[in-house]
Amino acid sequence: MWCHHLLLLTTLGVSATNSAGRMNALHGASMFADLTPREMKNVRDYLMNCKELGLTFAKSKELKKNSILLMELHLPRKHEALRVLDRGQARPERQARVVVQFGNQSLPNITEYIVSPLPMPNSYKSKAIKGDRRIKFESRPISWAEYFHFNAFIEKVTMKAHKVLLDSTGFTYYNCSNRCLTFSDIAPRGLASGERRSWVILQKSVEGYFLHPVGFELLINHQNLDPEQWTVEKVWYNGQYFNSVEELVEGYDSGTIEKARLPEHDDDDLFSTYVPRGHSNTRTDMHGPKLVEPQGPRYHVERNFVEYAGWSFAFRVRSSAGLQIFDLRFKGERIAYEVSLQEAIAFYSGDTPAAMQTKYIDAGWAMGTSDYELAPGIDCPEIATFLDMYHYYDTDKPMHYKNALCIFEMTTAMPLRRHFNSNFSGGYNFYAGLENHVLVIRTTSTVYNYDYIWDFLFYQNGVMESRVSATGYIHATFFTPQGLHYGTKVYNYVLGNLHTHLIHYKVDLDVAGRENSFETLDLGFQEFTNPWSSNHTIKQSRLIRTPRETERSAAFRFGKKFPRYLHFHNPNQQNKWGHKKGYRIQYNSHADSVLPRGWKEENGIPWSRYKLAVTRHKDSETTSSSIYTQNDPWEPLVSFEDYIRNNENIVNEDLVAWVTVGFLHIPHSEDIPNTATPGNSVGFFLRPFNFFDEDPSLSSKSTVIVRPGKDRKPVVQRWTPEVVGHCVSNKPFVYDGTYSGV
Repeated sequence: MWCHHLLLLTTLGVSATNSAGRMNALHGASMFADLTPREMKNVRDYLMNCKELGLTFAKSKELKKNSILLMELHLPRKHEALRVLDRGQARPERQARVVVQFGNQSLPNITEYIVSPLPMPNSYKSKAIKGDRRIKFESRPISWAEYFHFNAFIEKVTMKAHKVLLDSTGFTYYNCSNRCLTFSDIAPRGLASGERRSWVILQKSVEGYFLHPVGFELLINHQNLDPEQWTVEKVWYNGQYFNSVEELVEGYDSGTIEKARLPEHDDDDLFSTYVPRGHSNTRTDMHGPKLVEPQGPRYHVERNFVEYAGWSFAFRVRSSAGLQIFDLRFKGERIAYEVSLQEAIAFYSGDTPAAMQTKYIDAGWAMGTSDYELAPGIDCPEIATFLDMYHYYDTDKPMHYKNALCIFEMTTAMPLRRHFNSNFSGGYNFYAGLENHVLVIRTTSTVYNYDYIWDFLFYQNGVMESRVSATGYIHATFFTPQGLHYGTKVYNYVLGNLHTHLIHYKVDLDVAGRENSFETLDLGFQEFTNPWSSNHTIKQSRLIRTPRETERSAAFRFGKKFPRYLHFHNPNQQNKWGHKKGYRIQYNSHADSVLPRGWKEENGIPWSRYKLAVTRHKDSETTSSSIYTQNDPWEPLVSFEDYIRNNENIVNEDLVAWVTVGFLHIPHSEDIPNTATPGNSVGFFLRPFNFFDEDPSLSSKSTVIVRPGKDRKPVVQRWTPEVVGHCVSNKPFVYDGTYSGV
């Protein structure tokens, strides 16, 4: 229950609220809305009734089957969408992209279809793949059915090593009770295209099992669609390799190998748990500060359309990759057509085979579908607007994810602008300041051990920030002395493995129109005779502008000098002062390459070669990665290098900036039990650069000005109520955490 003592601003801050531009934006937002459960069910039913496809249920245990793997919105072409957004024309028909895995045929393959029109589909056609390439069946993500057989296979294999595991760890996989082992699988699955061989790590099945490797890893060949034909190709135990489980057991029983013996497990001293331990200096009989909205929200959400303080945009959460925003406008002018997450990778190093092989490419795990429930007061403020998400991935019905996205306004506890103007005589001429409120739209992706918190933030001065914060459990392997070259010992038998996170974004800028150009601004020193003292010289910095006229000239490799300012502007539009209207991209990142160019798995992530690349917009270049790259990085279906290989002209064109951010993570003891977010947040800003005639936040009525009046009594000038009031929620904490079919 919220208390409402005072009347604050009720305006949404949207200029020309009833204007045609706003109505077109609202009208067009639904083009980008994710598929509804009804649409998903109708697409499923339609395709299941197409007898020529021979589809069956995804949740059946058979691997030799034809079934739907993924279903998500198929976006309209940009020029079609702009006719709706700019002219108010009729929306194009909604379509679904459907990924079907055909395992029940002589040549198994993956085929993508475009199904339309929605909500009542009556046709499908194959989705064109660049170069008419076939999607290899081995590149498909792991399904529920395959994991079912993984578990059964590992149980069968470890039955032979039951004594080894029990003696070494006190835990077992086969026929276990309260001391069970589980597993984590590693990708990519092999060493060359067309393979499907996975290393798995056995771990104690306890809370935070990611931190409990037991020194036993298996290489499983699971390429055959008959699980009875699966084989173990290698075993790694306590730093030693074996060609089979039988070879390990024979060596263990004969005493010819080095045995491992883990410390006795203590359930009451579980280092991986969140349960507090140690002394706290924080009072526990009261809550910390909370975010409140004394009169309710100052933003407006209508389905997938959001307005706030001059901003408006549409959003969706793509099942394969995650959060996207479209038609981003500020004070009625479009800044960007699309800003979207493309990919997230984490490439590891280590001494165990699984650690050496771990190169996670998260779209291959359907990163967008792992946006689980957000906890009020922790993941988002209690006052946030929580929205549900629906996904159709490796399922037979839409899955409902409650409260998976949140939107809220917050104060940063830092002024947006302020100045204290001293009179240098113990007083002041004036003080002025402006509260810094921002709107945040947030989702998370929990891709097994790691949790990524995805934010888009919208400031009152026309700045947009994209930020990702990493938390969750580190990826840990069994400690060996050689492992210290690749990480840090974080427990007596656990190594936290070093890794690099890289995140890739697509930023389709439309700065004052679609015709944009790109230049970089840097500084160079100049020296000249001092004009007012000819016996001296002056040395100072001078602005150097470098037009980037081709795609290659606008692709900046890691390891090379990176310009200070990245300026996208419209050559045909000027502000009041004669400057070309522009926006710049500003980085908050310390990313670097993960592998040398052209090295095997690096071929699947060529976007990771570039801190920034700028291309001409093409509807055929919608994404920089795919769900198939994880399991076939050697011959990827989507290769970003193709986007810039033709080196097209980018002067006065519709431009797309491809932004890579990230950080190196060398785990340390403070990552136990979890990696914390401070210092692990990276991203970028979109900042106006001569786009406006002055700071657009000047229109904000949250400004306060103080001047000395008569008898030095301060005179406060403000445009909001003087007293804020005291409001807090009396709702108890509620969290469910389930997601289910609908």
